[in-house]
Amino acid sequence: TKPRPLVILTDISGSMEQYTRVLLHFLFTIYSVNNHVEIFTFGTRLSRITHYLRHKDVNDSLKIIKDTVKDWSGGTKIGETLESFNRRWTRRVLSGGAVVLIISDGLDTGNIELLTKEVDRLHRSCYRLIWLNPNLGYNDFEPLTQGIQAILPNVDDFLPIHNLNSLLELNMVLKQLGPNRFPKAVA
Repeated sequence: TKPRPLVILTDISGSMEQYTRVLLHFLFTIYSVNNHVEIFTFGTRLSRITHYLRHKDVNDSLKIIKDTVKDWSGGTKIGETLESFNRRWTRRVLSGGAVVLIISDGLDTGNIELLTKEVDRLHRSCYRLIWLNPNLGYNDFEPLTQGIQAILPNVDDFLPIHNLNSLLELNMVLKQLGPNRFPKAVA
């Protein structure tokens, strides 16, 4: 069997700053064990960082990414960045039944109608769309922002990513992927 390609879009905006470095370590590790991965960052623009993760040392990769990516710790325009991804990268990286992970808190300052349209387009283009939200790990979390409400109807799984147990849960979801989409597992 051939592993499904994995495409990861991770939010590096100011509201995600406390998670960004740890998540980039996580992405470096994923890339080091799986060569069917494409990784992008987004805030107010989309940046492909896959090639920066080829370094042997994670700190070298992180320094290059931080020096190269222009919207580090800035705002978040998820719809605009998904539009850029859909136009430029969908046909290149979503073949072969790719699974897409979006890592974001969903706090968005962009065009909500565009976000709704582009997340729907992305969902239709991939095998499975999984949204990982660090805030979902908090007991009092409620999906109240417009960005979250625009994205949720188009995701197959809405999972936390706030500790090691949440990474184990993600691993279990990825291991269970079969030939068809299956019902949403909303936490």
